[in-house]
Amino acid sequence: MDDLSKLTPVQQNVLIASIIGDGEITKLYKKSRRKNHSYREHFGMEQAEYRKWKISFFDNLLYITPRSQCVRSSSLPLFTRLYPYFYHDDGSKHIPIPLLTYCTLPHFLAVLYMDDGSLCISPNINKRKKVIYLTPHIYLYLQNYPREELKKLQQHILSHFGVTFRLSKHPNGQGCILRTTSVRDTFHFLNIISSAISTCPSMYYKTNWNERLKIEKEKWQKIFPDFELRTSSHERSKRYSKKEIQQLKDMKQKGATIQEIADTLHRSYWSIVYKWREIQKE
Repeated sequence: MDDLSKLTPVQQNVLIASIIGDGEITKLYKKSRRKNHSYREHFGMEQAEYRKWKISFFDNLLYITPRSQCVRSSSLPLFTRLYPYFYHDDGSKHIPIPLLTYCTLPHFLAVLYMDDGSLCISPNINKRKKVIYLTPHIYLYLQNYPREELKKLQQHILSHFGVTFRLSKHPNGQGCILRTTSVRDTFHFLNIISSAISTCPSMYYKTNWNERLKIEKEKWQKIFPDFELRTSSHERSKRYSKKEIQQLKDMKQKGATIQEIADTLHRSYWSIVYKWREIQKE
């Protein structure tokens, strides 16, 4: 991996995340005149500024062809050497587990997320109190990779960044994605990548919580103009005591709704939903 080691740590992290994400290493066909592989990444016009931000790290190693809306590279030995780390013999893509040792900077998480992730918000509307609680989650839509590889990526992120992702079922691809399930991990993730994405304002809608909150406020004020908007706090995601678990079970048996239980236990709607699912699996 001599060529990869010649890149700066930031370049290594951005490039590896990009190939796992939206990018690809082009194939070499038998009758091709090319001796080496190259990099290619298609994008829509709405993400043009993000791609300009991405290539700014690479000193002309990567460039944009505007007409085809692609990030590209020349054919280089670097991509020929990288190709077997990302692709099986049949051409299917896989996560380069041996290369994750390079991926310890916030830029890795940031690019992986901006390529294939979403900031999803679950609203809990309490009409009695006229309060809307917003519970944010980070989703990494990596369903094209096998479960076992996602588990290794999950462990890598936990070990090096301290963020807990859970495997979650998905109807497409190979059936699994990664997502945060606690508010604490969601905000910890956004805090980690903040230093890497500060110069990429076009993606603030999913990397900057304050900016996203402004968007959410505008949306909900049109529907419920006299409601208060709150973000679910870390405290609302605290562990359940034995007393709370028993109370949840008792209320469920008596036919209480999820919202009634949430109000009684001072928890969010979705916190009760997830906890009840856990109890049912036990």
